[in-house]
Amino acid sequence: MTDGTTDEPTGAREVRAIREVVAVVERTQRAKDPDGFLALFRPDSLWTTAHGRVLVGFDAIAAFTREALPRADWDGEVTYEVAHVQFLRPDVAAVKVRQVYHGPGGDSEGTPLYLMSRDEDGRWLLHVGQNTAVQAG
Repeated sequence: MTDGTTDEPTGAREVRAIREVVAVVERTQRAKDPDGFLALFRPDSLWTTAHGRVLVGFDAIAAFTREALPRADWDGEVTYEVAHVQFLRPDVAAVKVRQVYHGPGGDSEGTPLYLMSRDEDGRWLLHVGQNTAVQAG
């Protein structure tokens, strides 16, 4: 099935849009840009940090992000790679990401799981996130 405006299959177009959101996550994390990062969230989002802090709702996520991201103790070198996309419904996707922070003392890895959903304007946004630090060894 195509999307009606191009010859691109609808599923491929949706995966491309989801990959672009993850690319923006990477760019905003590298730039330590809280506002750019927060623009990717739905108002009723839920987020759990890699260290287990649970943030319920956009206001809690925004307060944490505005405090933590600009003062993060890493040099901004981070990569995000979409490892898997699983559509739960046409407008909801589970997205597994490989996240690597590159630092002078070596790399550290995270393995976020994002639940993304399309908003009323058709934009894919972060709805739920669970980041998990990958233990060495």
